[in-house]
Amino acid sequence: MTDTLELVIITGMSGAGKTVVLQTFEDLEYFCVDNMPPSLLPKFWELVKESGKITKVCLVIDLRSRVFFDEIMSAIGSLDNTSFVTTKTVFLDADDDVLVSRYKETRRSHPLAQSSGRVMSGIKEERELLADIRSRAQWIVNTSKTTPRELREMILEKFQTDDEHLFHIEVVSFGFKYAAPIDADIMMDVRFLPNPHYIENLRPLTGLDKPVYDYVMQQPETETFYRKFIDLLDYVTPSYKREGKTSLTIAIGCTGGQHRSVALSERIASHLKNDGYPVNISHRDKDKRKQATHRS
Repeated sequence: MTDTLELVIITGMSGAGKTVVLQTFEDLEYFCVDNMPPSLLPKFWELVKESGKITKVCLVIDLRSRVFFDEIMSAIGSLDNTSFVTTKTVFLDADDDVLVSRYKETRRSHPLAQSSGRVMSGIKEERELLADIRSRAQWIVNTSKTTPRELREMILEKFQTDDEHLFHIEVVSFGFKYAAPIDADIMMDVRFLPNPHYIENLRPLTGLDKPVYDYVMQQPETETFYRKFIDLLDYVTPSYKREGKTSLTIAIGCTGGQHRSVALSERIASHLKNDGYPVNISHRDKDKRKQATHRS
């Protein structure tokens, strides 16, 4: 069982940005639950404690439960706030005119205005109901002049720890004959490079084998391409991270995904790791040809 568990409760005015905040906590690898009825909190907490594997939980609790204000304070108070659980409540707010504008843009009705249909009536009632929990919140954030990106950055600044690497890079090699990956952010076709497939003793090997790797890298075209492509990555990668992107997928493709793309993916991944980025590398089609040969 874990020694300490962190609970963050997200609440506040409808339309103030709870969805953006929840998604940010998901990226921070919190166990996130949206709109759990407060009466289920104690039982949920027992299950978390028994699991011993969850250390960070984020709960969004709002007016959709409709019994929120009769139960939430007692439910929070029932949690062990000393020996096991550290609880923080984040209250999201926004000015009335901003909330009205947001509801108009989305064409949604306010959860408390379903009878009268007037957004402003629902906002007023919600403010009255939220007054108590707002006064008890550890952090109140007014999002009236805050973009979703800025709100996300505020959450990251407050809750991201130094040892967390939110941004990471995926480098994947592939073969165009097996279709291009649909999740790539940057895709590069290296079929213009000399192909080891046409050298008999290199054909059964892959870009992970030194003879193939050396053959690919010793080509003048390869070195020119590599330098230009690395210059591009060095330029754009910090901007992707700065824009709030949590992962960047770089796909390198050749004909069969066995030789050229594998070798170059390994070298590119090594460079990015040396730059300090967390990098995962995978070779999607490296063994496809061997598998097909065995089947035939």
